Amino acid sequence: MPRKPALLLSLLNLMLKPIARQTSIQSNQLLALPQHPPPHDHAAWRIYWQAQDQPWRTEPEIDVKRQEYLSVRRAISPNIQQGIYPFQQVKLNRADIEWLLSTHENGHGPVDWSDECQREREGIDLRGADIQHVNLSYLPLAGLRGGLTWNERNEATQDQRKKAQMQMVGANLFGTQLQGANLREAQLQEADLRQADLQKADLRRACLEKSDLRGAQLRQADLRGALLQEADLRQARLQEANMKGVRLEKTDLRNILFSDPWHSAPMCADVLWESIYLSGIQWSQVRMLGDEHEARKSKHKGKRKNKALRLSEYETAVRANRQLAIALQQQGLNEEASRFAYRAQCLQRRVFWLEIVQPRAKLKQKGQMCSAWLFSWFLYLIAGYGYQPSRSFLAYFLVIASFATAYYLLGYTVGPELSPLGALVFSMTSFHGRGFFPGTTVSLDDPLTVLAALEALVGLITEVTFIATLTQRFFNR
Repeated sequence: MPRKPALLLSLLNLMLKPIARQTSIQSNQLLALPQHPPPHDHAAWRIYWQAQDQPWRTEPEIDVKRQEYLSVRRAISPNIQQGIYPFQQVKLNRADIEWLLSTHENGHGPVDWSDECQREREGIDLRGADIQHVNLSYLPLAGLRGGLTWNERNEATQDQRKKAQMQMVGANLFGTQLQGANLREAQLQEADLRQADLQKADLRRACLEKSDLRGAQLRQADLRGALLQEADLRQARLQEANMKGVRLEKTDLRNILFSDPWHSAPMCADVLWESIYLSGIQWSQVRMLGDEHEARKSKHKGKRKNKALRLSEYETAVRANRQLAIALQQQGLNEEASRFAYRAQCLQRRVFWLEIVQPRAKLKQKGQMCSAWLFSWFLYLIAGYGYQPSRSFLAYFLVIASFATAYYLLGYTVGPELSPLGALVFSMTSFHGRGFFPGTTVSLDDPLTVLAALEALVGLITEVTFIATLTQRFFNR
């Protein structure tokens, strides 16, 4: 009997030991977790967020009341017709946006642009929000919804579009991740966007006046119609960006990266190159403008382009090259201007051909375009449209050599027989309209005379083209 209590105690100890061990482990884990720092200790909060694997957070967490308010606002369904958005006219600070990012999509967090699988995710919806003069530096705002999509904008009125605009005047976006963000018509005047990553961001009609974009990544960004007056774009990267219709009055473009060996230059049709210091751009690195690169593609959005679209794109490419050439020439950059003007002429030849093959073109119009196309080819081969004088010299020697050979061979059949040197001299004099046959009598209907007259006609056309080439090349006329 005395041994029975001891046995019961041993069994009880064995049963409780695992429970005690588990409780000890949980207690240690709780002790290992960092506790919430004091509300105003920013340094401690930075360490806390680092431990939570959220290094982009720097502010103390907002209180429960503010969290509840933002949760209620986030649950509001957007209504474009009524101008209703979750955070319309709501003043948000950095702590608010950090909390919204961390709790985005039920805790999935912000969009990670480095993960291609996440690029289809939508970022937080801040349409109509007021974040003026707020410090948002280094925040992961990829996929941000800050404006209407193309279809939404087409169905909205001007007042409805205005209500969707993000108010970001003077915001600090230094180094912020804004890849794929929709910032259409956003108010970004005087914003600090230095080193911000705006790859594939939609900035159409955005107001970026006096904004600082030094070192910003704008590759493949859509800047159509954006206002960039007095903006600072030094060392920004604009490869493959769409800059159609951008206003660049007094914009600083020094050392901007327009192109590189792997990516084409931006699309530049209808850009207003007013008061721009163009000599600060390394034009030698620009192989072709993005407008031409896009026109040369055979497909658009995965589908083969139709003839009408190809014609429209080539016409745009011609216009973009000519506009840039004029702007460069006005600043005395004649060599760079000549290169883009030459590309415009080459593209114009392609436009003539596409107009010929248009299915709805009238026969008379096709005939005119065919003549223009053939004449364009002639100018290209003879003189490179006036921008390659060496072709005129090459054409001159080819014509002289060809007719000299013909004279020499014809002398064996119908006479008078000419030596190789004599045939060469006769070809040169005939080319300039001064053919003669010393010591011989040759009638006007003699084959040799007819051939000499033909060479004189070819020579006249070549000389006129050569003079036009020299005038274009050396006198810019």
